[in-house]
Amino acid sequence: MHRTPLHSAHRAAGARLVDFAGWEMPLHYGSQIEEHHAVRRDAGMFDTSHMLAIDVEGPGARDFLRGALANDVARLREPGKALYSCMLNEAGGVLDDLIVYFLGEDLYRIIVNAGTAEKDLRWLQGLRATGITLRARRDLAMIAVQGPAARAKTWQALPELKNASERLGAFFGAQAGDAFVARTGYTGEDGFELLVPAPRAVAIWNSLAGAGVHPCGLGARDTLRLEAGMNLYGQDMDESVTPLESGLAWSVMLEGTRDFVGKAALLAQTPARKLTGLVLSGGGVLRGQQKVRTAHGAGEITSGGFAPTLGKSIALARLPAGTAPGATVQVAVRDRMLDAFVVKPPFVRHGKSLLPDS
Repeated sequence: MHRTPLHSAHRAAGARLVDFAGWEMPLHYGSQIEEHHAVRRDAGMFDTSHMLAIDVEGPGARDFLRGALANDVARLREPGKALYSCMLNEAGGVLDDLIVYFLGEDLYRIIVNAGTAEKDLRWLQGLRATGITLRARRDLAMIAVQGPAARAKTWQALPELKNASERLGAFFGAQAGDAFVARTGYTGEDGFELLVPAPRAVAIWNSLAGAGVHPCGLGARDTLRLEAGMNLYGQDMDESVTPLESGLAWSVMLEGTRDFVGKAALLAQTPARKLTGLVLSGGGVLRGQQKVRTAHGAGEITSGGFAPTLGKSIALARLPAGTAPGATVQVAVRDRMLDAFVVKPPFVRHGKSLLPDS
């Protein structure tokens, strides 16, 4: 398995390490529930160095990405501004979801998922125009610091980052010396994602821990992103489904004359399914691949689990398009059909429940 620059820090902290997309990563450091609550209530940090930053540079970089991504990078006009997008195949299926940053007129940075990183790089290389350089930044480590106290504790641990990051709006990034600081994340909380030189990663991680930022593993990352209604590639979307069937229509710019890979397929599609949220009405646990029965036909859970913030079991599910929020559906949990109600994600934002009557 691959190891991130923070592997020694995880071992020193007694993390339970598991295989994730070919990387040896921490699942938890003792209590997944405590790590989840640390992010919702205070500050937690995640090693995300298994993900890959790719710098796209050269004259025509903007036009190249306008054709490669479903969202339109021409919307990025201020240096540091970021947007979320999907990369699609010709059939409109999702190759990956990513964040792209506008760093300069001829320079963009995209952050792609670990399990698809090499595939993404090959795909982009296949589309690459003359004069465009793609640079995989394996020289950088990534640390996500998330939670209501995340920014304050980051500045306490790393005061040299404060001037560059204090005025950052949501979905903006800035260079601060040899570090790149972005006000983004995957938890539904405020915070930063830090890209730092790999040799400095352990020292930075330890400084953050010294400031009271709780190390967190993949287990808490998954329950946090599920509560926040955020898709996980390979579970909630893949090459077999389009963004229009995956709750990501907002990240696709179909208007105008701009062409991009997969646009024709999306324009020709009338989605029969949609990704939405479920909350289990009683006891039990919702899991991926459980079958769902609705008044409009069958569906399936893509991601599910117990939501520590809510004290309930929740899920993302791909259901017939006519299934509206508030509807009651039945989920096959082992040998029983259990009632659940449909909600529009997210379930939690900034530590607060968004469920009806909560």
